[in-house]
Amino acid sequence: MSFLDWTAVLSSLLLILALGSAFLRWLPVTTSVVCLGFGLAIGPHGLGLWHERFQEVAPWMEHLTEVAVLVSLFVTGLKLRLPLLDPAWRNAYRLAGPIMLVCIAGTALACRLLFGLDWGAALLIGAVLAPTDPVLAGLVQVVHARDFDRVRYALSGEAGLNDGTAFPFVVFALAFMQHGSVEIDWLGSWALHRLVWAVPAGLAIGYYLGRLIGRLSIHLRAKHSDSTLSPNDFLELALIGMAYVLADLAGAWGFLAVFAAGVGLRRAEVSTTRHAPIPAEEKTQRMIGHLGGPATPTARPDPRRLANPTVAAGVLMRDMLTFGNLLERSLEVLLVTLLGVLLAAHWDMRALGLGLALFCVIRPLSTRLLLDRRGLSPAQSRLIGWFGIRGIGSLYYLSYSVNHGPAPAALDGCVDLILSVVALSILIHGVTTQPLLDHYERQRSEEG
Repeated sequence: MSFLDWTAVLSSLLLILALGSAFLRWLPVTTSVVCLGFGLAIGPHGLGLWHERFQEVAPWMEHLTEVAVLVSLFVTGLKLRLPLLDPAWRNAYRLAGPIMLVCIAGTALACRLLFGLDWGAALLIGAVLAPTDPVLAGLVQVVHARDFDRVRYALSGEAGLNDGTAFPFVVFALAFMQHGSVEIDWLGSWALHRLVWAVPAGLAIGYYLGRLIGRLSIHLRAKHSDSTLSPNDFLELALIGMAYVLADLAGAWGFLAVFAAGVGLRRAEVSTTRHAPIPAEEKTQRMIGHLGGPATPTARPDPRRLANPTVAAGVLMRDMLTFGNLLERSLEVLLVTLLGVLLAAHWDMRALGLGLALFCVIRPLSTRLLLDRRGLSPAQSRLIGWFGIRGIGSLYYLSYSVNHGPAPAALDGCVDLILSVVALSILIHGVTTQPLLDHYERQRSEEG
C-alpha cells in the first residue's frame, strides 16, 4: 500500500469511529475490536490492500510500537497519584514481578507440552506474551488521578511496570536460543546487567528526572505567569525522549524509565499542592475555569492566578494528559488495524489452545496464588485475574526479537502464535471488558 492508500484507509476508519461513537458506545465491544475487524476487512481475505508478512515490516514496526508503548507508559504513570509505598501499589508490584514470572513459566510449559516446541522458542513466546498492555487496557486502568480503585490501580501499575520487567526475559530467551543451553558466562552477565542493574537503574533515572523537570517546569511557569501559553506537549515529548535516552546510555531499561518519569512528574504535582487530596488539574478548573483559549490579552486569566504554583501544575498535568491520551489513541487505531491486516497471513489455530490456557488457567491461577488479597473482595481478585490484556507491548517485543534475534526463519512459528494470541486477547477481552466493568461498577455503587 502506498502512503496515499494508507491515508485513505485510516481516515475512513477514524471517520467511522468518530461518527459511530454514539452507536459503538452501546455495543459490548471496545474500539480495538472494531479496528481489528477493519484490518481484517482490508487484508488479503477482504479487499486485498495488503499482502506483506510480519517479518517484512518488523524493522519499522519495532519503532512504531516502541513509540506507542512509550507514550502509553508515560500517561499511565502520570495518572498514578498515590505514594509508592501505599497499599494500593502492593498488587501492582506482585503482578509485574512474581505473577509475571509464573505466567512466563506457565506459558512456556504449555508451549512445550501442547506443541512440542523447543525450550528456547517456548520461553520466547512466554516472555513476549508476558506484559499486559498499557495501550489497549485503557478501560480497565485508572480513569483520572483521583481514581484509587484497587482493581484499576493494580492493573495500571502492572501495565506500567511489566512492559519493562518483561524485557530481561525476552533477552534471556533470545540468548538461550542463540547458545542452545544455559551457560554460566552469559547467564551471569545477563543477570548482573539486565536484572540487578537495568531494572532499578531505569526506575531511578526516570523517577528523579520526572520530579526534577516537573518542579523546574512548575516553578518557571508560575514565576513568569505563562502557564496557559507554555507548550506542554513539547515538554511531554522531551521528557519521554530524555528518560528513554538517559536510561539507554546508562544500560538501563528505557520503558521503566519512561513510566517512572510519569510517576515522578505526578509526585512533583503532589508536592506543589502540599499533598492535597484534589489533583492540581481539578483545582485549576475550579479556580480559573477553562484555561485553553486563544492567546490574546483579553482571553488570558488574571496573571496573579497564573503565578500560583498550583495553577501552573494543574495546567501542566491537564495538557500532558490530554495530548498523551490523543496520541495514544491514534497509535492504537493504527497498530491494531495493522495487526488485523497481518492476521490473515499469520493466523495459527494452535493459538486457541494457548490463548485459553493463558487467559483462563495460567493468569487466573497465578493471581489466585500470589495476589495480596487484603482489601480485595473475591470479585475484585477474579477481575484482576481475568484482565491480563495482551497487545502492543507484545507486538514490540516480537518485532524486537525478529530484528535482533536468530535467523527470522527460526521464529516463524513463534510469530504466528504470538500474533494470533494477541488478536485473541483483543477480541475476547474486548468483548468481555465492558459488561464485566459495568457489573463491577454497579456492585460498587450498591455497596457504597
